[in-house]
Amino acid sequence: MPLHRAPQHAEAHRPVLVNPFHGEANPVGGMTEAPPKHRLPDAPLPPITAYRLVHDELMLDGNSRLNLATFVTTWMEPQASLLMQECQDKNMIDKDEYPRTAELEQRCVAMLARLWHAPDPAAAVGCSTTGSSEACMLAGLAFKRRWTHRRDRAGTAAGGRPNLVMGVNAQVCWEKFCNFWEVEARQVPMEGDRFHLDPVAAAELCDENTIGVVAILGSTFDGSYEPVEELCAVLDDLQERTGLDIPVHVDGASGAMIAPFLDEDLVWDFRLPRVASINTSGHKYGLVYPGLGWALWRSAEDLPEDLVFRVNYLGGEMPTFALNFSRPGAQVVGQYYTFLRLGWEGYRLVQQTARSVAVSLADRIEALGDFRMLTRGDELPVFAFTTLPEVTAYDVFDVSRRLREHGWLVPAYVFPPHREDLAVLRIVCRNGFSTELADLFVDHLGTLLPQLRTQPHPLTHDRAKATSFHH
Repeated sequence: MPLHRAPQHAEAHRPVLVNPFHGEANPVGGMTEAPPKHRLPDAPLPPITAYRLVHDELMLDGNSRLNLATFVTTWMEPQASLLMQECQDKNMIDKDEYPRTAELEQRCVAMLARLWHAPDPAAAVGCSTTGSSEACMLAGLAFKRRWTHRRDRAGTAAGGRPNLVMGVNAQVCWEKFCNFWEVEARQVPMEGDRFHLDPVAAAELCDENTIGVVAILGSTFDGSYEPVEELCAVLDDLQERTGLDIPVHVDGASGAMIAPFLDEDLVWDFRLPRVASINTSGHKYGLVYPGLGWALWRSAEDLPEDLVFRVNYLGGEMPTFALNFSRPGAQVVGQYYTFLRLGWEGYRLVQQTARSVAVSLADRIEALGDFRMLTRGDELPVFAFTTLPEVTAYDVFDVSRRLREHGWLVPAYVFPPHREDLAVLRIVCRNGFSTELADLFVDHLGTLLPQLRTQPHPLTHDRAKATSFHH
């Protein structure tokens, strides 16, 4: 019996097609129109739909594990993540309601005070912050307030503008501090192959209105340590000659969690009496997800009492001297977990692994034949390099652009005065950037170089617009 089919032209009788995956398995596919992007939707969305919309858009972000620009921690153990998730609803400032979280913060401060050789760790004063930028702001405010008190005690007439001395390589947060709190920034420029602060040049910029000198333990430009001990010795000599007593703050955003474990003989911390305060980023080589910083002072005398506020409306009288008020306690808990989990030896092993990967990677990049190394990753696990003078077919910006095509984020940028002629690439090696990933990176870079060497017309770049990637 012949098979009868419906006429092909009977469009009015064609069934409506329904995607069988519509529903919870594919909630976005069932929407008739996309929600607005720049105003609130008119009605609520189902939670799975909202999640999927955001999740899918974030898929276009770069892979954080392949981001060799950032200093920020991109991996933690599942147990740490679970603890942090359990604490994300706790307000760090409410120490009366969350006394154990507050206790963990104080334990972390005590651990850091001992790690940095505070003369009396029990008397050291410190707090957690949202990052090193906030910690630096607090240290700068303490410097300025102590300078004001000294002038008041001496009966010095007002009129002189306070100034802060630093290298031109200092992180941008120090320029922000000077701008926000009306302090003159006196910057020591780079010269030749010196890419950070020179102690003698820094002392020459000091006068009776200098509130302090900032030393960077691990420059973001090239990963090098500034000579803190030498700086303090030069300032000791300045005091003997002029009577000027200039305190030092060590910005150890990265290095203060590297040097104690890998450079034990390097004297940079509270062993130097002139060092009044130190900061670090728990979310960098402290190995905690962002955002977390720490600020510590040698003693209570180094943090003026009138910068400490006391509030009681949360249930008990609590001192606070952070710029931020409400913030989650999760990062502090994550830091305590990591301190407890790794201990001194565990941190040493993790940081040594990062440094070993950095030193090996720098050697292998140099062996490719096109690059000159400015640093080699033997201080911070960070190094900078540039093209050799004979390389004319391409520049560092071409390299950065082509590496991005493979998923690698490697910043290219121009150095500040007086080395604007120098454009470099910088690689940050963190926990999670393994030897295997370093092998893959070198393979990709080696594959790109023959193409770059023979490109017909080298690209031109507006280097003044290059991003310096100060993380």
